[in-house]
Amino acid sequence: MASPFVDDTVELGARIVRGALRRERIFRERLNPLAFPEEYLYERYRFSSEGLTYLCQLLEPYIANATHRSCALTVPPTLCIALRYFATGSFLYAVGDAENLSKNAVCRAIHKVAHALTGLVESFVVFPGICPTQTIKERFYSMAGFPRVLGCIDCTHVPISASLGENEGDYVNRKSIHSLNIQATCDHRGIITSLVAKWPGSVHDSRIFAESSLCHKLEQGLFSGVLLGDRGYACQPFLMTPYPDPGEGPQTSFNVAHAKTRVQIEMTFGILKARFTCLRGLRVAPERACRIITACVVLHNIATMRKERAPPADPQPPDVVDPITLDYPTGRAVRDAIALTFAQ
Repeated sequence: MASPFVDDTVELGARIVRGALRRERIFRERLNPLAFPEEYLYERYRFSSEGLTYLCQLLEPYIANATHRSCALTVPPTLCIALRYFATGSFLYAVGDAENLSKNAVCRAIHKVAHALTGLVESFVVFPGICPTQTIKERFYSMAGFPRVLGCIDCTHVPISASLGENEGDYVNRKSIHSLNIQATCDHRGIITSLVAKWPGSVHDSRIFAESSLCHKLEQGLFSGVLLGDRGYACQPFLMTPYPDPGEGPQTSFNVAHAKTRVQIEMTFGILKARFTCLRGLRVAPERACRIITACVVLHNIATMRKERAPPADPQPPDVVDPITLDYPTGRAVRDAIALTFAQ
């Protein structure tokens, strides 16, 4: 028999059951990452306290939560979660355990920071660089005497392991590894000055360059100078490659100076991957991988500009590329003219 004093006994019973089953919300204690020593910050986040403060101020308009309800993450923890993942490449749950957060919170923080940094790429990745063009040419010339160099160009592979669907074969590179082929140029300081992060690992370096906006600008004569590339590219008036079979004298000297100068891009890739070891293997879909790669490049440039401590660069294994044997006649003429300067 229903109670005459209660309007709805079923609703009352439901409230009693919900109250008995409701779990108490537990907010884990969170530490201020900026309160730790410099060595601790560098090992985990690759930035000093001053560098982290600068990044917080830079990214606050893009990653700050609109509310502080339910102990929402503030800007410093959000940034440091993403930096810890970029620096270590650990599984998300491992990053969450280290930062005392759930896996979902870590995932949201990483992609929020990566999206914000990707939006700043045009401010921090500028060709031919943040220094005056003449200064860049003079600094490159001081390395080995190679004239008119605007930068060095190459591609590097970033392995990925995720569901790739019907286009899985496009991501298999020459080493039978699923990867993205990333093109970049750098200046004399190792700052990345242009970036193309969208092509599958099976695409040849020369095609990536031919379809890039940088190539179109160079073809239009918008920049006065040359890039240095390996034999994976065709020799063009604005892109110098080494002689395939150098003769004695000027041609050999040309190749030696070319190699000593072009090694800057190899060193840049080594520092980039040593600083952000997640680039040694990403476990995300290609679209997200491209965003993370771009974010790491922006962070690398910021760290280099601010003279943050650079980790020891791991020697990069030589990329196996199919050499381009068909050079442009105008490119060969410019190469021969430059080689003659080494005979003087």
